[in-house]
Amino acid sequence: MYEVLFIIAIIVIIALSVAVYQKSTNAICISRRRLEGRTVIVTGGTAGIGLHIATDLAHRGARVIIACPFEDEGINARKQIIQETENQNVIYKFLDLASLKSVRLFAADILKTEDRLDILLNNAGVGVPGDFQTADGMHFIMQVNYYGTFLLTLLLLPLLMRTGKPGESSRIITTASFLHMIGKVDIENLNRTNYWNKVRIYGNSKICLVLFANELTKRLKDSHVVINNVDPGLVGTKIYESLNRVCGTILRLVCLLFFKTPWQGAQTALHAALDKKAGEVSGAYFMNCEKVGAIKRAYCDKTAKALWKDSVRLVKLTEDEVELCFKSLQ
Repeated sequence: MYEVLFIIAIIVIIALSVAVYQKSTNAICISRRRLEGRTVIVTGGTAGIGLHIATDLAHRGARVIIACPFEDEGINARKQIIQETENQNVIYKFLDLASLKSVRLFAADILKTEDRLDILLNNAGVGVPGDFQTADGMHFIMQVNYYGTFLLTLLLLPLLMRTGKPGESSRIITTASFLHMIGKVDIENLNRTNYWNKVRIYGNSKICLVLFANELTKRLKDSHVVINNVDPGLVGTKIYESLNRVCGTILRLVCLLFFKTPWQGAQTALHAALDKKAGEVSGAYFMNCEKVGAIKRAYCDKTAKALWKDSVRLVKLTEDEVELCFKSLQ
């Protein structure tokens, strides 16, 4: 009996030690930068990490546009942000990254109604809700996490390019994941169903984002727009519930206890969006508010170019449209 209690006590002590260590090493964005007169878009800015990012930026005085496919959630998030920050310049707009039509409508609306875009935070994403294709013929997880973000970013580039200026580049931040390390860019099979393990599909979508950032960095050379990736770490959000409600709830609680809360998970994205030095690099990978390195194969130029070409085809961008994406709005 005493031996069992002793073992339990040891396990509890180890678990608490791990929790204390993890919590004490979680970095915090220390920038005090104000954003009056600046406009930011936060996809998925209505819940979890995205909601904390949007709230922080609203506190700093920015015009904050939050986007998601759930209208009630978007309206409620807008009310919450305004109430917490007293910033009335918060807007909710509908955006479904699983629909190319929705992405195009959203981007067209932004280009028509906004005169500047300083920061685009591509935070929206899904976990592993299912193994099926969208109406656009792409895998659901891949389209939400990667292809939709790819199209949205390119369509908004002209406004980002007009806004950026010497010494103060416009910023694009994409939310990656440490699971990009298990991702594989098999162009022929990226969108197949009943082929990949769903967690592997998630990893595939995240390494695609890193490759996209590296390729776009090269294509944006000599412009005043930067794109960087952020890894929020293990964060206790409801994204785990897409795996299994019971297991997902347990995983979320474990992450909250031992790793990061959504507020803590938002800090690296905020660092990339606000820190002066972070705005001077492009194609970088940030974790715990520090520039680190992604897995080596995420920097393969040949793979990045092949992925770019196939992505342009799948999101149905014409050559003329791609050319226009790299021309600043007048």
